Amino acid sequence: MVQPLAWVSAREARGQDEDEPLALAALARAGVETEVVCWDDPEVDWSRFDRAVLRSTWDYHRHLDAFLTWLDEVDGLTELVNPLALVRWSLDKHYLADLEGAGVPITPTVYIAPGEQSVFPEGDFVVKPAVGAGSQEAASYGADQQGGALAHIAALHAAGKVALVQPHLGSVATEGEWPMVFFDGVFSHCANKHVDLPRARTLGGLFAPESTRAYRAEAAQIDVARAALEVVRSRLGTPTYARIDLVRDDAGQFCVMEVELVEPSLFLREGGPAATDRLVAALAG
Repeated sequence: MVQPLAWVSAREARGQDEDEPLALAALARAGVETEVVCWDDPEVDWSRFDRAVLRSTWDYHRHLDAFLTWLDEVDGLTELVNPLALVRWSLDKHYLADLEGAGVPITPTVYIAPGEQSVFPEGDFVVKPAVGAGSQEAASYGADQQGGALAHIAALHAAGKVALVQPHLGSVATEGEWPMVFFDGVFSHCANKHVDLPRARTLGGLFAPESTRAYRAEAAQIDVARAALEVVRSRLGTPTYARIDLVRDDAGQFCVMEVELVEPSLFLREGGPAATDRLVAALAG
């Protein structure tokens, strides 16, 4: 008897994942039984699933200790997708230092742990937590708003979190970001995304407002994204799905802003039916 696949979500995220209806319909056509379940539902018997696929667990950072405990428990009961080691690595944006150390271009990043002095770049900049999702607790600041940024960092530190400070690259406002999506280590498709990051304030809800469109990736973008994924693959193995978010730095070069291996939106709508089929092949294989 074939066991069903768990499509893992969160209560607050139900109905908000644009990938979900496309993927579930395609999985059903492929003969894969799928159930949408919430990661923190105590009634779920995870051992009856063939795989537990992390998809819209977008509140995990609010309940990090419980989420980490749940990951360990589920990993012992069924196959976790992505695998536990990849998920744990991707949860904390200190991974950017790993990429930089391997020669992959990244958005310039300063890490400020509790008790450390805050340092800001020239011009506009962004403050965000090292562990976070959906632009939660992230905000942009002007050069004359360092007081607000210091208060923001102090609030993160009070919660025991490490703060990240990055320059607000000028291209982000005009060109946006490029989420590069991979299935089983192979590039699938790309989207172009503009995020409405809060200005000098923190965000409510699960994620910041954003607009997306289909986009044909340039060879240079694919090269940078592949280089980042190769660092992951060589250290931890190949993820079933991965999203490498790129931006253009002030020198005009593409660089990595984030590596999403936990619960990334995969922009299946922008990728078209072939992208959804590639996801199904990766999950059903």
